[in-house]
Amino acid sequence: MSKEKNLDDLFYDTLKDIYFAEKQILKALPKMARAAQSAELKAGFTKHREQTEGHVDRLQQVFELIGKRAQGKTCEAIQGIIAEGEEIIEEFKGSPAIDAGLISSAQAVEHYEMARYGTLKTWAAQLGKKDVVSLLDQTLQEETDTDKTLSKLATSAANLKAAA
Repeated sequence: MSKEKNLDDLFYDTLKDIYFAEKQILKALPKMARAAQSAELKAGFTKHREQTEGHVDRLQQVFELIGKRAQGKTCEAIQGIIAEGEEIIEEFKGSPAIDAGLISSAQAVEHYEMARYGTLKTWAAQLGKKDVVSLLDQTLQEETDTDKTLSKLATSAANLKAAA
């Protein structure tokens, strides 16, 4: 008989999920940067790709701290969010609305990540994994900051251009 699953198992399973997601995001960000019209948005996507490499490194540290091999588990949610972003690129490429569409896609990704990292951080705290909590919190703060930056870009320029 297999043992009953617990919070530690759920933590590990969700960690594999976000690890897969971050790897997929690394592949998507250059495409988003190429599709963006605004130099500021292009630069933002490039910067976030560098940050995302750091997120992957931190996740690898978390796996190490919990004594597990760093591995991903297919995350259909992130695949769906990224596919929606690719549709926006195809449908709105070259239009005044492309940047607003890219920002909306990027924020969907950020919100997914913020939800995952927030949950993982809470679980790590409950499981007494203090070193892991600080690593997850660092990434959560970066994701939150990126979301705020995207909101500013949307309201200060991209949405106005799309509406004109």
